[in-house]
Amino acid sequence: MTTSAAAERPWLSTYPPNTPSDIAPLTHNSIAALIEDSFKRFADRPAFTCMGKTISYKDLEQYSTRIGAWLQSLGLEKGDRVALMMPNILQMPVAMAAVLRAGYTVVNVNPLYTPRELEHQLKDSGAKAIIILENFALTLQQVVKNTGVKHVCVATMGDLMGLKGHLVNFVVRKVKKMVPAWSLPGHVSFKAALAAGEGKSLKPVEISASDVAFLQYTGGTTGVSKGATLLNSNVLSNAAQNDLWLPAAFLKKEKPDVLVYICALPLYHIFALTVNALMGMSQGAHNILIPNPRDIPGFVKELGKYEFHVFPGLNTLFNALLNNEEFRKLNFKPLLLTLGGGMAVQRPVAERWKELTGCVISEGYGLSETSPVATANRFDADSFSGTIGLPLPSTYIDIRDEDGASMPVGEVGEICIKGPQVMDGYWNRPEETANVMTDDGYFRSGDMGFMDEKGYTKIVDRKKDMILVSGFNVYPNEVEEVAVEHPGIAEAAAVAVADENSGEAVKLFVVRKDPSLTEADIKAHCAKGLTNYKRPKIIVFKDELPKTNVGKILRRELRD
Repeated sequence: MTTSAAAERPWLSTYPPNTPSDIAPLTHNSIAALIEDSFKRFADRPAFTCMGKTISYKDLEQYSTRIGAWLQSLGLEKGDRVALMMPNILQMPVAMAAVLRAGYTVVNVNPLYTPRELEHQLKDSGAKAIIILENFALTLQQVVKNTGVKHVCVATMGDLMGLKGHLVNFVVRKVKKMVPAWSLPGHVSFKAALAAGEGKSLKPVEISASDVAFLQYTGGTTGVSKGATLLNSNVLSNAAQNDLWLPAAFLKKEKPDVLVYICALPLYHIFALTVNALMGMSQGAHNILIPNPRDIPGFVKELGKYEFHVFPGLNTLFNALLNNEEFRKLNFKPLLLTLGGGMAVQRPVAERWKELTGCVISEGYGLSETSPVATANRFDADSFSGTIGLPLPSTYIDIRDEDGASMPVGEVGEICIKGPQVMDGYWNRPEETANVMTDDGYFRSGDMGFMDEKGYTKIVDRKKDMILVSGFNVYPNEVEEVAVEHPGIAEAAAVAVADENSGEAVKLFVVRKDPSLTEADIKAHCAKGLTNYKRPKIIVFKDELPKTNVGKILRRELRD
């Protein structure tokens, strides 16, 4: 390391031993090439397990070849967008691999979206096809005619589970009644798509590092959800950065032959997508998919079946597990690495986790726009740092003031990020992209923090009004927009409020037009247009809202 490098990147002197300062040139041009390489190298290893059913890397290759060939037979062109709307079930990694290998772009969709949210994302992305779990088909039915989606493939929970699948489907549909009646004329079942692709070959597609791999939807800096355009090179770079950071985890405990990852975070979320699916597959790891991590007793029962080594999660999830008696009885000896992301990890939760499992939570930081990981704590740390860690290899962090000038060590400014993992921009939104990118190539995160002399960054606040609920971005504009559609509401303003379960929750201030309007009325109205985590938890009625001279609502005053 040269003196100038140390001056420019003070964090390099704090890196774990033998960790390179930069990633090597990428060995694959596309994510498709990376996973196809894994299919060859790890053919007989288990790749993904869900509800007791395991598929190997060879199975994943065969299934994704068939789904990819079926997609190609529809006449889609290279780069066309295919939406995936599923929880963590076996069809999700199969479909993702199929879409990428066939030369298309994945649009990840939260399955819990309301019709309004789904319609926006399908229209904005220009998706031509969608693969969806039947549990959510009714949502699609309500909006599909307003979108450009021409091809619909509907999966069932039991599709890839053999004979057991019939029982799983019966329980999901008839016993738990989790599938509302739906009708999507002309749809193809997942099994029929697999059958249609059998015997067809997947036509080779020339995919370059600069082709778009994912449209990862996020609120960005304003209310409307927009797609972070992630190129193959962005996501491959982040997988490579994480790969270089990982060996420190094995300095104290030996690395097992096959790493077992717990995949409780949804694969449609960028954290699990990069860390579990892509980084995991590049190492030939075995991912245990958890379709519903909110069912803590069911989740713990599943954990009890495996020796697991890598556990990515959120503060809320760690907290819920720590409060479960059965979880406390599990064997944590094999656990090598616990990764915290998506939201701030609270020190009391981190301390209880270490006490129980013997494993320090390594907190990292990133955004959809950074594919996602920008910083991480050392994986060989002895204690929880309370910071977001050090910039990963090939990543630059600069703390800047309002005018874009770099702040001295220890002074608070906006956290700005530069590196090969930073997105290409927001999909079809050049103005929004220009707002968040600096002239010298840094992404302005909207988070306020400071860096210490060792290169560790601490977040202190957010510049923007975003509310972070269990790791998901909630934008006040969107909540307010839905709220004021109610005829009894004159004005509304949404702010963040601290919440011990989800980190933050939505608090809505309302000026009534109709004096008889109740809290229950507003909550019922918001439930129609907003998915659960975006809905107001607390509602406060006011005679008027504080405003600037030009009439802009002062959310800051409401927060204070």
